[in-house]
Amino acid sequence: MAEQNRLPTDVDAQPVVQAAVLMQSELRQYQKEIEQEQRFPQTLVDRMKEAGFYRLMIPHSLGGLHADPLTYLRVVELMAEGCGSVGWNLANNGVVQLVSLGLPDEGVHELYAQGASTVVAGTALQGGGQAIPAEGGYRVTGRWSFGSGSPEATWMLGSFQILDNGKPRSGADGKPAYWRGYFSRAEVEIVSGSWDVTGLRGTGSFDWTVDNLFLPERRTMFHAGAPLDNQWERWPGVTYQLPTQCWIGPHHSAVITGIARAGINALIELAGGKTPRGRTFMLCDNPQVQDAVGRADAILNAGRAYRTAMITELWNTVAADENTTLEQRARCRLASTYAADSARAAMDLMYRYGGSTSFKRESRLAECWRDLQTVGQTVTLAPEWYPIGGRAYLGLDPGPRLR
Repeated sequence: MAEQNRLPTDVDAQPVVQAAVLMQSELRQYQKEIEQEQRFPQTLVDRMKEAGFYRLMIPHSLGGLHADPLTYLRVVELMAEGCGSVGWNLANNGVVQLVSLGLPDEGVHELYAQGASTVVAGTALQGGGQAIPAEGGYRVTGRWSFGSGSPEATWMLGSFQILDNGKPRSGADGKPAYWRGYFSRAEVEIVSGSWDVTGLRGTGSFDWTVDNLFLPERRTMFHAGAPLDNQWERWPGVTYQLPTQCWIGPHHSAVITGIARAGINALIELAGGKTPRGRTFMLCDNPQVQDAVGRADAILNAGRAYRTAMITELWNTVAADENTTLEQRARCRLASTYAADSARAAMDLMYRYGGSTSFKRESRLAECWRDLQTVGQTVTLAPEWYPIGGRAYLGLDPGPRLR
């Protein structure tokens, strides 16, 4: 197997991963400001650009790092461990960048004309807007939710239907179809106050709108898949030939496993200095706490190992110029959900044994709990993936969400 087709033998030794390790403590300095302002300080954005975090998924030919999925996920996980909102936005930035590589070449070069570290935001889900054909493009009106990273972004991704004589344009299957478009952040309106949440407040995942805005055709593409198919495989390298199951699902599961690791570390730190009320010994001397920490670490790492194993299996299959099977893709998808469930279970143990500290708003355990529960509600990690995978194994139609 050619060297460029191999995954790194030591992901943590990759320079961009080491940069994420070094930046973790720096994130703690910004955490309160990030939550209060619901955006990242410009100094932090600049630091992350310098470290290469915003160009992980961009090809070498465009000045990017052309990262493999394990390296990308490890950076996301480490940054989520430092601050959940930062990990979440980096995860989404990577996927929205991948999607952008499905644009016509003219559109891709326009998006990254100022460099590969251009920040992109938005959502890859269907719906939100309607468009009327115009010369050279479309006139789009719409409102989209979950614009994670919108305060830092240069471009926003949204989905829309094209209306011909007032009716949605159909795809090859005869059903109403959707298109994706990249809008200039300077031309969209952010809906103030629309991201009023308990966890991941700093992601700035506001609703955003456009009204009769001209969108050139070069920044649009047909919305293939429900919700997503690989439309960027024309770019060379295994990274861009992988099925979407190596990206969608794993990207959010890396956020939640990073937060869970932060939760375990938070209880360890607390246990070394807290003597619970009515006790004569520190929390760390409690055998139940010792058991909980050991169990949480094992549970969390079991989910992480499954995720890594399945992504590695699919990578090796593609690198060998073979087709992945439906069963492989199903297991990769299930591995993401299982890793998320493992993170939930680990965090439950830590929260329980943190006692009254766990529910104090300013505590690290409370922060981890809020952020982790918010990540866990995303559709990409929903428990519905278990029966979808089960149908695939049973030889039944798994439905449009798994191909």
